[in-house]
Amino acid sequence: MDVVGYVRVSTGKQEASGLGLEAQVEYIQTAARQQGWNVTHIYSEAISGSVAPSARPEFSKAIATGLPIIVAKIDRLSRDVEHIAGLMKRVAFKVATMPNADTMQLHLFAVLAEQERAFISQRTRDALKALQQRADDGCVLSQAKVKRRSDNASVARAAKKERAAQTIEVVKQNSHHTEIAPHVKSCLYEGVNTLQSLSDCLNAKGKHTSRGGLWSPTTVRRLMLALGVWFKK
Repeated sequence: MDVVGYVRVSTGKQEASGLGLEAQVEYIQTAARQQGWNVTHIYSEAISGSVAPSARPEFSKAIATGLPIIVAKIDRLSRDVEHIAGLMKRVAFKVATMPNADTMQLHLFAVLAEQERAFISQRTRDALKALQQRADDGCVLSQAKVKRRSDNASVARAAKKERAAQTIEVVKQNSHHTEIAPHVKSCLYEGVNTLQSLSDCLNAKGKHTSRGGLWSPTTVRRLMLALGVWFKK
């Protein structure tokens, strides 16, 4: 039976170091040999388990193959029972550490995985609270750790904000491209054959760039490349 593998770690740092990924691949390959499965491809990504499987780029590719998906452990799919239950309705998957588990058993292990996530979250909160208390009591080492966490959190928030801004800009540009495309084609139909003449044509039609400015040969060239059109030879 042909299958695809899926491995996941929660952070890019873990992905770069290979920690966790190699062990997962080994679990999958061992189970495949024992069960007579043919692993055609292994999809790998660094993404939080709190993200729904269907929203993960690499997992979506695995689903698109139409083949059963094998993971090392069920928590690599998700620690959320609702996620697991939803997947059971959409795709066949196998767990390397329990390859012969039936649906009821998989549900049970999903419940245990979700409970473990809750335990981990509580332990983390307790540890951070204790760290903050030691820092407040004057522990220099704890104060340094709190500061590093705060600085790292600030960097992460800034990066997230930048990614969100870039996403908004891409959506905005795509929408603008859809709006401006007919006017570009109209200008080309009218016989314009240079970047400058196309700029003049769009400006004469009162059509502006996505930022509200006038068209120039440089911005028109970028637009044509994005639209996949060029002057007739």
